[in-house]
Amino acid sequence: MPDKRIVRAAAVQIAPDFERPGGTLERVCSAIDEAASKRVQLIVFPETFVPYYPYFSFVRPPVASGADHMRLYEEAVVVPGPVTQAVSERARLHRMVVVLGVNERDHGSLYNTQLVFDVDGRLALKRRKITPTFHERMIWGQGDAAGLKVAQTGIGRVGALACWEHYNPLARYALMTQHEEIHCSQFPGSLVGPIFAEQIEVTIRHHALESGCFVVNATGWLTEAQIASVTSDPALQKALRGGCNTAIVSPEGQHLAEPLREGEGMVIADLDMSLITKRKRMMDSVGHYARPELLRLAINADPASTVMPMASHPNTPSTGEPDHESEREPVGVEPSADD
Repeated sequence: MPDKRIVRAAAVQIAPDFERPGGTLERVCSAIDEAASKRVQLIVFPETFVPYYPYFSFVRPPVASGADHMRLYEEAVVVPGPVTQAVSERARLHRMVVVLGVNERDHGSLYNTQLVFDVDGRLALKRRKITPTFHERMIWGQGDAAGLKVAQTGIGRVGALACWEHYNPLARYALMTQHEEIHCSQFPGSLVGPIFAEQIEVTIRHHALESGCFVVNATGWLTEAQIASVTSDPALQKALRGGCNTAIVSPEGQHLAEPLREGEGMVIADLDMSLITKRKRMMDSVGHYARPELLRLAINADPASTVMPMASHPNTPSTGEPDHESEREPVGVEPSADD
């Protein structure tokens, strides 16, 4: 039977609130309400949008960033907590899937985290960016492969990656093997310049084609006043302009609406899910086009932990046998029974 589902999706490009703690969350909730008035079923926000992407770390040396780094800790999101509760309630109210990027605080560490809320308000997925890029390594810890999951939601199978994770083909393939139908990508926006927007264009269209899924991509936006608040150096301010490309792409690599490359706004399009089969009929990267006897992906999906249980009591004499548990190989990615 042909898939007759039509999902209305929105990618949001708005500025965070640098001034008021909680201000960005208010902007998120307002955008969800606006999208609901347009019958949107899926909404995607930019990378680490709450409270804001750490733009300061891109243009200032670490020695001059201490106060800003501490402020980010103070305003970062605890999961679960007041921010997740507020977004959960909005998702449930409007029966909408919400994909939100946050700076997550876990005790003494910050993480670049993506949250997927289902239509009933349930937090369907929490994942952390596996490798922060360049300057970001001074801000966030590393995620693990436990979050490389596709969430079964009320609108379909939803996966997510942040920014240059899309340059990790194995991370993308891990989601492909789980048959993601809608891929939600998030970038900071207002960074690097026009070349960044061009790279995003290539990246999201390629993933749509290779995985045979829809891509809903959101990038952020900074006003001129916000750029000036990050740095007063005109030369450095150039690095905080451009790099925006909020867009929705079909499994055939085509834009379904006009992309948004500057200013604030919302890109909305209807996703005809039958296009997934149309594309995969020609090329299914994890099906008839795969060669598992030649090439396979192995993934360690265990959550990272600083504590490992002892295999035996410390007073138990050693048998001289090898610890097979510590020598086990990564688990191969296979479709689960509910795929």
